[in-house]
Amino acid sequence: MASKCDLTGKGKQFGHNVSFSLRRTKRVFKPNLQKKTFVVDGQKVTMTLSTQAIRTLKKKGVLTASK
Repeated sequence: MASKCDLTGKGKQFGHNVSFSLRRTKRVFKPNLQKKTFVVDGQKVTMTLSTQAIRTLKKKGVLTASK
């Protein structure tokens, strides 16, 4: 899958796993990305969106709840 949200630009972030003894090892935080298909002006458009962007689109009424 793509590594960035097409709408918000949200991508992976870097950080550390921190153990009980406070040792730090590198890790990656990946966004929850989903592929969504919209009908725009009679054409199907497939976008890779973060789940937060999908929720916002549903709330604003841009994305209908139907499958």
